[in-house]
Amino acid sequence: MGFCNPEPSILKANLKIGIYGGSFDPVHLGHLLVAQAAVEELGLDRLFFIPAAQSPFKPENKPAPDAARLQWLRLALAGETNCDVDDQEIRRGGISYTVDTLRDYAQRFPGAHLFYLIGADNAAKLNAWREPAELAKLAEFVTVPRPGGADAGFPPPFRGRALRGFPFGVSSSEIRARVKAGLPIENLVPPAVVEAIRNAKFYC
Repeated sequence: MGFCNPEPSILKANLKIGIYGGSFDPVHLGHLLVAQAAVEELGLDRLFFIPAAQSPFKPENKPAPDAARLQWLRLALAGETNCDVDDQEIRRGGISYTVDTLRDYAQRFPGAHLFYLIGADNAAKLNAWREPAELAKLAEFVTVPRPGGADAGFPPPFRGRALRGFPFGVSSSEIRARVKAGLPIENLVPPAVVEAIRNAKFYC
């Protein structure tokens, strides 16, 4: 999609780092549109996609194999020289806690402004996340819009803002259901990822 900026220097003052966590099961065009909006609206120097090993809020969900989700993300981001896939949560294994990831980024990029992207429906629940006071210190939270959704507020002590564009009305769960039903996903998922999903047959 060509939306990322040139490679930033780690020594650059006031570096702006975006962190986009999720299952990405599978990654779809909505995720890429969110990334484009975040880079443009927040002025990000670099954006990291971080697939979770296991969500603490969805313990019953068993995502596609880690290797497959990582492969699909790398296919989707091919050519985006300043958008990276970070597999640290998968390497840690077990339940993925955002506070652990943000601590790692604060250490890797000292002095950087960290932005963490979340779904708008999760903003009101941030105080239920692990170590909320520490989370609020480590990053500014940015909500991702849904078509027709209202702007979400942030509970104290969190600070944040909402992206304006580009809302996309299809979820990963709907894409999985379409694959299982034998329906096309070509206009919802990057072409290389469509082929990989078809070949893998995880959702059939």
